[in-house]
Parts: sequence; structure tokens; C-alpha cells
Amino acid sequence: MRLLSTIATCNSHGQDSSYFLGWQEYEKNPYDELHNPKGIIQMGLAENQLSFDLLESWLAKNPDVAGFKRDGKSIFRELALFQDYHGLPSFKKALVDFMSEIRGNKVTFDPNHIVLTAGSTSANETLMFCLAEQGDAFLLPTPYYPGFDRDLKWRTGAEIVPIQCTSSNNFQITEPALKQAYEEARKRNLRVKGLLVTNPSNPLGTTMSRSELNLLVDFIKEKKDTHLISDEIYSGTVFSSPGFVSVMEILKERNDTEEIWNRVHVVYSLSKDLGLPGFRVGAIYSENDTVVAAATKMSSFGLVSSQTQYLLSAMLGDKKFARNYIVENQKRLKRRQRMMVSGLQKAGISCLESNAGLFCWVDMRHLLHSNTFEAEMELWKKIVYQVGLNISPGSSCHCTEPGWFRVCFANMSEETLTLAMKRLKNFVVESTCTQRSALFNGTSKRKSLTKWVFRLSSRDHREQEER
Repeated sequence: MRLLSTIATCNSHGQDSSYFLGWQEYEKNPYDELHNPKGIIQMGLAENQLSFDLLESWLAKNPDVAGFKRDGKSIFRELALFQDYHGLPSFKKALVDFMSEIRGNKVTFDPNHIVLTAGSTSANETLMFCLAEQGDAFLLPTPYYPGFDRDLKWRTGAEIVPIQCTSSNNFQITEPALKQAYEEARKRNLRVKGLLVTNPSNPLGTTMSRSELNLLVDFIKEKKDTHLISDEIYSGTVFSSPGFVSVMEILKERNDTEEIWNRVHVVYSLSKDLGLPGFRVGAIYSENDTVVAAATKMSSFGLVSSQTQYLLSAMLGDKKFARNYIVENQKRLKRRQRMMVSGLQKAGISCLESNAGLFCWVDMRHLLHSNTFEAEMELWKKIVYQVGLNISPGSSCHCTEPGWFRVCFANMSEETLTLAMKRLKNFVVESTCTQRSALFNGTSKRKSLTKWVFRLSSRDHREQEER
């Protein structure tokens, strides 16, 4: 007799992925400048710690908000009591205005069509429950965020079919790859319920082009009863051109029918743009009234606390602060990304040209001893255990090409990033020297063997003549 449920005992959560295993190794031996200077530096966590001072400065100037006061009077009891799971109207209004600001106010969002969730993890899973039956499939372009195997599949029973993207065109989605993924799902007897993309991409750190977005909208227009989910939680981290284009902007430009609008849904979060993953603030935006109603009911399993909503409604409602924060945060991300790229270049390592996100998609294919995922894992283990850097191997992101790694740069100080790049450079130098030495020794042995064979054959020839 089974004591636990199938969900409790199955391994589809993805916790055994190298993406999560790297975290576990870091937690066993975390780097600390004073107490553990030889420990592992965490470069596998996409956190934005570059602009905390801006948030702390605002809180210091607005002590009433942080103290849960309104007009100098405590509203602690009001916030502590039960709140409707539709969310505080003031926060929903402030959140949609912030989302519009990030998009250059080219699109607007109706607060009546937003559903608050406990982070984007909850938002994506909720959409799966709303849109798919158990066994239905969503198509995702590779490489994709490793956590999607958990968020989309674990409890919902939905399936993921990859859209295979390659470095030949900087991992952009193509029509043939999209059609191939659709046919692959059909061969597996899976009903395709839609597409899910991250824009900007995690792990690529790039924004999607208008042509890619139009391709996706054309797809759901052709394939009836399919949906498009655009996870835009990194939309405020775009620091270089080309700028960010939301799928909502594409819909507005195309002037598609209401029926198409009803099948496009946006996921957002304050975890990356504001650097507040611990606050657990996510959202679903949809023009589909049925989806909004169903998602709102489901959100009762993962609500955002009233205290959090009150604080952030005041912070984001300060339009001048919100506008200045977006600009300054992007400047800091750009400077830090350039620092990372420069450090990689000094180590003889290149990366995909990026314009967004909290990470670089790093090309270490030249450091593999063979073009295999086994070689990638060997390299990853050396970097974790010998170099002391936790980075995420491309295979954990379902990349089709061995040797790519996601490396984060915004969750540490400049000093720590400098140390990380120094460690990596030393490793590359040592590895190169080892390879050259092995090559030289191999060549020397071959030369010696050639002489030995020549001498042996000459001796045999003389013996033959003597006979």
C-alpha cells in the first residue's frame, strides 16, 4: 500500500538537476571574504542586488509606510486581518502603471485584468492549471530556465516539448524549429495547448525581436485553441539596444481580433526588476475574463501579503521614484555586465552578445575535451569544486549544444566578481598549459616511437640481408 501520493514521490520536480545541485554545493561551502575566502562563489543565482540602496533610501524617507501607518496613524490591524484575494486596488493600480513605465508607456494594462500571485513560479503554474489538461503540451524554445520543469509540469501534469534553437543564429526561434516541435508533440500524441517564452530570455540575456514575436502570434492564430504565455519578469533589466518589445505591444500594432488577444497572457514579477524575490510578488495579466476569474480563484493558494502590497503600492505609486529607479538600475546592470564580459575576455572566454538580464550566456566549448554533454559535466564539476564557482551548465537549461553556461553577475559585489573572474582566468591558463603539455608529450612520444620503429625496421632489413 502506497503511503504517499504520486506527486510527493515522483522525481519530476527537477531537484536533481545540476542547476539545483550546484546550489547545494554552494550552500555546503559558501564563499565569505573573511570567514571562508576559498569557498564557492554563487554565480548560479539570478538575483539583482545592485540597487538595494535606492530602495532603502526611499524607505528611510517614508518611515510611515515601513511602519504601516497612514497619515501618521497605525493601520497595522487593518492589514493584519483577512483581505480579499483579489488584492488591494491601490497596489494593482501601482503595479500596472509600473509595468507600463518599463515598456515606455507604449502599452497600458487594466488593473481589473491582473491576478496577483506569490511570485512568477506561482503565476506560471496557475496558468498551466487554467489552460492545460494533464498530458497537454506547451512548446518552449531552448535553452530555457531549468525551473520550468518544476513550475509547469510537476503538479499540473502538463508536458514540455522543446523548440530546438541553436547558436548558428544566436538561439533565435525559427519557423522550421517551431513546426518541428509541433510535429514532435503530435508524434508523441500530445495535444499542444500553447507556447511559453521568456522575454527577455533566461538564460540568454537577450530580448526577442519583433519578427520572432510576430511568428509566435501567427502560430497561435493558425493553430486554433492554442495560447501564448510571455514571461516578462526581466522586462525592466534591459540595459542596451535593441530595446524591450512586449508581446502586448505587438498585439497593439497588429490590431488582431479580440479572439487572439484572449489567448495571449503575460507573466510579471518584482523579483528581478526590483530585486525582491523574498517579497513573493508575481502577477498574471490577461484580457481573457474566464482566465482571470479562474486564476483569481486559484490565487487563494498563493497570496501576496497585505503588508507587502501596502508597502509596494506606496513605493511604486511614487512615480518620480519609480521612473528614476528604472533608469538607474539599468545603468548599473549595464556597467556590471560589461565588467563580467571584460573579465571573461581576459580569461579567453566569449559569450553571447546580450542586452538584458542578470547573467551572461557563456561559451566554454573550447574548454571541453570532447563535444559531448559528458565533457560539459566534467568541466562543470571542475569549475564548481576546483575553481570554486557555481555556474549553471547549458544541459540543465536543455541547450542542444555542449559547452554553454549561464553565469550570473548581479548577486555579488564588484570585489567578489573580480575574484571570480581571476579564479576563472587562472583555471583557463592552467588548463591550457596542461593541454599543451599533454600535446607536447604526446608528440615527443610519437617522435620517439617513429625513431624506434625506424631503427627496428632498419635492423630487420640488415638481418634480412645477412640471411
